[in-house]
Amino acid sequence: MRLKDVREDHDYTQKYIAEKLFIKQNTYSQYETGQRQIPLEFLIKLAIIYNTSTDYLLGITDEKQAYPRSKSF
Repeated sequence: MRLKDVREDHDYTQKYIAEKLFIKQNTYSQYETGQRQIPLEFLIKLAIIYNTSTDYLLGITDEKQAYPRSKSF
């Protein structure tokens, strides 16, 4: 996954992202390191925060651009 790289590209801290997800920083850190599997709900929220796709965050595609979406969170 690209969670750490994308977070650092946006100059966000783990603490900031964890607060956006309403979780503890150490839990988010475990998502970045692969020690814990990220819930789909959080993956979707991160794609929205970073304006990218879940496919990009998961490393399925190298296309950073988000898909058009009709639903706003």
